[in-house]
Amino acid sequence: MAAVSLRLGDLVWGKLGRYPPWPGKIVNPPKDLKKPRGKKCFFVKFFGTEDHAWIKVEQLKPYHAHKEEMIKINKGKRFQQAVDAVEEFLRRAKGKDQDLTIPESSTVKGVMAGPMAAFKWQPTPVKDADPHFHHFLLSQTEKPAVCYQAITKKLKICEEETGSTSIQAADSTAVNGSITPTDKKIGFLGLGLMGSGIVSNLLKMGHTVTVWNRTAEKESFSRHLFCAYCEVEHRSRHQCDLFIQEGARLGRTPAEVVSTCDITFACVSDPKAAKDLVLGPSGVLQGIRPGKCYVDMSTVDADTVTELAQVIVSRGGRFLEAPVSGNQQLSNDGMLVILAAGDRGLYEDCSSCFQAMGKTSFFLGEVGNAAKMMLIVNMVQGSFMATIAEGLTLAQVTGQSQQTLLDILNQGQLASIFLDQKCQNILQGNFKPDFYLKYIQKDLRLAIALGDAVNHPTPMAAAANEGLQYGRISNILNFMAYLGLMLYLFT
Repeated sequence: MAAVSLRLGDLVWGKLGRYPPWPGKIVNPPKDLKKPRGKKCFFVKFFGTEDHAWIKVEQLKPYHAHKEEMIKINKGKRFQQAVDAVEEFLRRAKGKDQDLTIPESSTVKGVMAGPMAAFKWQPTPVKDADPHFHHFLLSQTEKPAVCYQAITKKLKICEEETGSTSIQAADSTAVNGSITPTDKKIGFLGLGLMGSGIVSNLLKMGHTVTVWNRTAEKESFSRHLFCAYCEVEHRSRHQCDLFIQEGARLGRTPAEVVSTCDITFACVSDPKAAKDLVLGPSGVLQGIRPGKCYVDMSTVDADTVTELAQVIVSRGGRFLEAPVSGNQQLSNDGMLVILAAGDRGLYEDCSSCFQAMGKTSFFLGEVGNAAKMMLIVNMVQGSFMATIAEGLTLAQVTGQSQQTLLDILNQGQLASIFLDQKCQNILQGNFKPDFYLKYIQKDLRLAIALGDAVNHPTPMAAAANEGLQYGRISNILNFMAYLGLMLYLFT
């Protein structure tokens, strides 16, 4: 969007990243909400939602001048309700020149307190809410246990019956926008699907971050083909450079990052990678000295994370495991769920980081508990998706509408944003991965092993893993046939 001349009170179309433009109004931000450094921006309150954010001026357009254009390209129910809310706002403004209030969706349960009290919200009924809407903006309006006092208190500690503790962010845009970043130096090792989004959000919220990532020095033609076809993760040599441009510093080795930072996070693919990162040449352990903190966000088994904790602590370091539940999109949006265990004091020291990267963080006690819980969560998710995929293919081969199947599921007890998003991608032929198949299989295998260790059967997970393995074998066979065709054509 081109830059325009705007001022406080103007109605605008605001664009957040790659999400579609949404109607909003330029308003005064809360007093404790600092304006981002860099390019000129305005604080925008979006209609029909609880969302509000700093938006760069080049991402804004006047409402009236572009209304017809925006209505043509956006057809969702929640979008239309937001436009209706703007029109209602304009009608009220004509009758009350001095009492301009923004109507809000029925999902708002009350008027916000604290620094947000200056806003006057007038609820308007919303019927048939579109479940896709929450993916289009920075925050979600239907999170459990939302606490708006967190905007000023920064976090909320909730003790549950299970003994776990959670740091629950309120509205993501509001809380993340007003995060006071820790003054500790942060390191981050691993810039894969999840790590890249995490680092980006840490930087956006003002943290000082030093990054390190493994790079592929040489890539043959055949490896590029295999990467494109079989979901093998490709690490570009320039990946760190992108974050350096955003303000990150570059570490030459894991040991160097740990030695120069107060808290170092790591997010790698599997138990072997996690061990190699710590115990390998120029690894994390070589940089650990008394007081240094290491937070492993990888999804691994409890034995691996316990071993890593022991070697870190033996050198005088502090250790926290903090695997994350989510996918690439949620990582980019700062909406991950973080499961932590280990050093409770370190968990609290990481609060501003966890708020930047996630919507909720749980503390689960001693080292190993978070690994076990994460594997159970991913086991449920992996089994669920295997069943959904099976159902969609069975509907297809029996002549049933896959879209109708999805509509039926979304009207029942299985309805969820996760289900709808995944199925819509399948129906639209969008198979770009936001979580690699090989990692789901890894988690299923580890979950099955966890069950075996305590003599608890996991037949559903085992069946899902077999199904996914069959799918991967089919992919490999198809790829081999494709490669044979390529060789035939070019030799």
